[in-house]
Parts: sequence; structure tokens; C-alpha cells
Amino acid sequence: MSVDRSPTRPARAAGTLEGYLMRTLCWTVVCSVCLLTSTLSAAGPDPAKLAQARNRGADFLRKSQSADGSWTSPNAPGISGLCTFALLRSGVSADDPSVAKGLKHLQSFVRDDGGIYAQDSKHRNYETSIALQAFQAANVDGRHQQVVDNAVKFLRGLQWDEEEQTPESDPAYGGQGYGSHQRPDLSNTAFFIEALRDAGIPQDDPAIQKAMVFVSRCQNMESAYNTTPFARQVNDGGFYYTPAAGGSSQAGLTPDGGLRSYASMTYAGLKSMIYAGVKPDDPRVKAASDWVRKFYSIQENPGMGQQGLFYYYHTFAKALSVMGVEQFEDADGVRHDWRQELASHLESIQLDNGSWVNSESRW
Repeated sequence: MSVDRSPTRPARAAGTLEGYLMRTLCWTVVCSVCLLTSTLSAAGPDPAKLAQARNRGADFLRKSQSADGSWTSPNAPGISGLCTFALLRSGVSADDPSVAKGLKHLQSFVRDDGGIYAQDSKHRNYETSIALQAFQAANVDGRHQQVVDNAVKFLRGLQWDEEEQTPESDPAYGGQGYGSHQRPDLSNTAFFIEALRDAGIPQDDPAIQKAMVFVSRCQNMESAYNTTPFARQVNDGGFYYTPAAGGSSQAGLTPDGGLRSYASMTYAGLKSMIYAGVKPDDPRVKAASDWVRKFYSIQENPGMGQQGLFYYYHTFAKALSVMGVEQFEDADGVRHDWRQELASHLESIQLDNGSWVNSESRW
């Protein structure tokens, strides 16, 4: 008898910034392809095919860039930052004309408070975290060090902690939201942690360790790290969007009101724990690893179907890469060369113009 292991999929809902960033742009896949080439094994993906897919994606980004250095909109530093960062991650030089234009465009959003965001933006954490990564990737000779340092300071100021009169007992503690005083969530917090680590902030930094308090409370695992009511309702080791302000999961609720786990947030949680120095034998890592083994997939974002698919691919590849996983063994004992499987799938769905597009309208 076969067992259906697919988490229940949610009804469609209005998109957020994630949808705006993830639906039609190929930056996530360009970055993911770069991760696939990081530690190739003999049985891994074909380097020549990967390079071809990566270069076609990078060429699409070059051709779709506006004259002012932006992508899609002159007032969307989040998207422009992602595209600039993708080019840099694909091996394009910081002095390349497309990258230089992208960085110059991002520079126009640098604020006196250190943040890098559009005027009246409601997504200041996302935009600053992403732009910080782009500037850091181009910071080979220290030319952007001041921008990076100021952005780190700004991001620290957005964190929900004692300075916000948020006690550690509060489910929001340690998290990051879209901007100051906005409800924290795991996606924003994961971007924050990765941006700080990219900028050279050590894993034992107080901001990262505070963030881990929040990340742990996003896990469906009842433990000393998560005593929220949600932990015991599902208790499957996966992660959801946020425990703050009453809790929320983009994958919906269980019949008894639990927050459903889903893959993109579970890999975001895993990645964040590794960045924060949590060891592989930690119960949190073990429980999350068991969840992703049960729901291993290249075809969909488990728990969400096709929604958030490219966000999932990038987070999936990033998490397994930083964990040092070469062969992934699923819950049935099947060993997967995940790099080769993901590479082959991405090559098969790349469009003629070099881009990747998710036809699903939600993310």
C-alpha cells in the first residue's frame, strides 16, 4: 500500500513581497545553479550543462536590465538587488557594466540611517538584507565596506528584542519582519541571518543568537526551545511562517488549529540553524532533517505545491549546500544525488530566452 506523504495544500491567498520577487524572475535559479557547482562530485551534474544554463540565465538578466540599472521597476531595490547579486554569484565581475549599473542604482537607495530601501517602503528588512548581500559580493577591495557596515547596523535596529521592549518570552523575540514594528516571520529572519553572515558577522553574535530564539519557535517541535502552543499541535519537526501575533502558516491550519509545516520554510529554518552554529546532532536539526527526508521533492514545494517554487529551489539548494550534504537519503532509504537531480530539472524547464517562470500566480 502506498502512503501519501504530501502535506495538505492551502487555498490560494493574496501574495506578499515574496510573490513579487519569486514568481517570474530567474535570479533564484541563477543562484541555485551556482550552488550546484560548488562541490561537484564524480556523479554530480555535468559542469558544461550547468555553465550553459547559468550563462543563459545571466544573459537574460543582462538583457532585461533597464537603462537606469534597475529591473522591473525603478523603485524596486529588492528585485534589483536580487538580480545584481545573482549576476555576481554567477561569476560576473563587480566591474562588469551590468553589475556596475545595478550597484549604482542600489546606491541611490542608501539612506542616512544605513538602510537600503525605497522611500516609504514597507519591506525595509528584505530590501536592505538583499542589497547588503549584493554590495558584500562586490566588496572585493573594500570599496563598499561603509555601506555594508551601515546596513548591518540598520538591520540590527529592526530586530525584535529588548530595545523594542520585547521580552524573550514574547513569540516575536529575536525575529525580523518586513520593517520596523511589523510582525516578524521566518522568511524575513532567514534573509537577515544570511545577510549578516555574508557580511562577516560571526555565528555567536548576539543578534544571530537572538534570531535563533525566534527561528526555534517557528518549528513544529515541542521542546525547551519552543514552548508555544503551536509546537505540540503538529509536532512533526517542520517549520512554519511565524508564531508571532497569533501565528500563521502559508500552508494553512490543521483541523485543530495547528500551523502546517511546509518545505520552503523548513529549509529556511535548517539553513538558519546551520548559520547560527547549531550542530547536526541537535534535536532541532535532527527533527527538521527527518521532515525533509519524508518530503524530499524536486517537482514541488511540499506543503505548497507549485506555490513559491523557485524560492523553494533556492532555499533547498542553499540549505543542503551549507549542511555539506552530497547524497541525500530520503525516508524510504533512497539515495539522491540532489545536485544532479535539481540541475537536470532546472535545465529541462529553462525557457528559450534563458529565464525560468513559475506559472503559479501565488509566488
